[in-house]
Amino acid sequence: MRMVCTPLTRAAAAIVLAAFSSPALAQTPAPFPRPGQPAQSRPAPPAVPPKAPDPAPTTASAAQPGEPNEATLGVPLYPGVQFIASYDAGRGQRYYLFGGESDFAQVVGWYKTILKQKGELIFEEPPVHMFDIGKFKEETMAFPPSVTVKDYTWAGSLGYLNPKRGATPDRFKTVVQIVPNPPGAPK
Repeated sequence: MRMVCTPLTRAAAAIVLAAFSSPALAQTPAPFPRPGQPAQSRPAPPAVPPKAPDPAPTTASAAQPGEPNEATLGVPLYPGVQFIASYDAGRGQRYYLFGGESDFAQVVGWYKTILKQKGELIFEEPPVHMFDIGKFKEETMAFPPSVTVKDYTWAGSLGYLNPKRGATPDRFKTVVQIVPNPPGAPK
């Protein structure tokens, strides 16, 4: 891998790469116990009356209740991205992953325009582009507030597997990682 970055972002880049390549992201918990493991009893889910169909058309990017959105993150979301998961980044921060069907170059170009900055290509292979959205304070933050875009179709890959079974699309071409500014932090 060839890195094009400053010393300050090298540590952040390593964390980003580790987060994006984490085996935990590629694995989903098994719905049944494995042979030899005792079955765990689960309470029966409460009965829920069937919901009437929504008359308004829904889109893949429509946020579900409780999912992060532009208002809660304080950062614009590329149109059509789907929330994948969020993880504890440490020191009271979280990072949020969103999958998209658009090409890496389109997503990066959109963020360049919306955030009014060029960002930085921190890895050329596979392409990873990072935009700073806040000031990093090493004493209080585990990760710099940022928007990071990674190309999951690099070198012929089919894309990042959608962890939601039966969901559309099956795979995402790009993954956008957002680490928002902590509450009260200067932007």
